[in-house]
Amino acid sequence: MIHLPDAAATDRAGRALAEVVAAGDVIGLVGDLGAGKTALVTGLVAGLGAPVAAASPTFALIHEYTGGRLPVWHADLYRIEHARELPELGLDEIIDRGLGVVVIEWADRFAVLPADHAIARLAHADPGRELSIDGTGPRGRALAARWRDALRAHGHGS
Repeated sequence: MIHLPDAAATDRAGRALAEVVAAGDVIGLVGDLGAGKTALVTGLVAGLGAPVAAASPTFALIHEYTGGRLPVWHADLYRIEHARELPELGLDEIIDRGLGVVVIEWADRFAVLPADHAIARLAHADPGRELSIDGTGPRGRALAARWRDALRAHGHGS
């Protein structure tokens, strides 16, 4: 577990992720409301150099951020009620193209993650949040390890 004492630390964790992601990476985000999922994505998007700040895609369901080192597709499954609605998002096509980074909030609600992905679990802590990072598949495990290393390099323990 990595302790993130405040929103600024959560943003920095996203910026650390930006240092190590590559085109084709998929990251699932899991955590309760207000656990910091969107704050983490905000840091990722800023760290990649996109000229616009990330916002919660809760109502748009998916946002695309371009203009930085890599494009980011940021999806939020919170308002999706049934798996039959998922094809309308086009996530499979975006993931299959592998042109940028795909980040999916509420990734535990439906089976949308490919077999090879990283997953970040955020939980409320007093103060701040706790972050755990894991991966499945060789690429996901490697990304998780690089991200943990980047966090340590920035002064976050693991």
